[in-house]
Amino acid sequence: MFGVPNEDLGEEVKAVVQPMAGIRPTAAFAEELIAFCREHLAHIKCPRSIDFEEELPRLPTGKLYKRQLRDRYWGERNSRII
Repeated sequence: MFGVPNEDLGEEVKAVVQPMAGIRPTAAFAEELIAFCREHLAHIKCPRSIDFEEELPRLPTGKLYKRQLRDRYWGERNSRII
């Protein structure tokens, strides 16, 4: 999860998920994930939307490379939060 641009709020929380094999990335599945987050996280930390990717970018060590994901949404804009 990370912040993406939002016209009204400046930023909003977005989740990008790589579904396991056999799991279909549907709108119902996204709503189920958001509901799970709302039960277990503070409301401000919950994603407002979820995008699905077949494969997330990872470093050779296997660590998730969040910067590549974040840059797709921000483009040339700068984050308001430093």
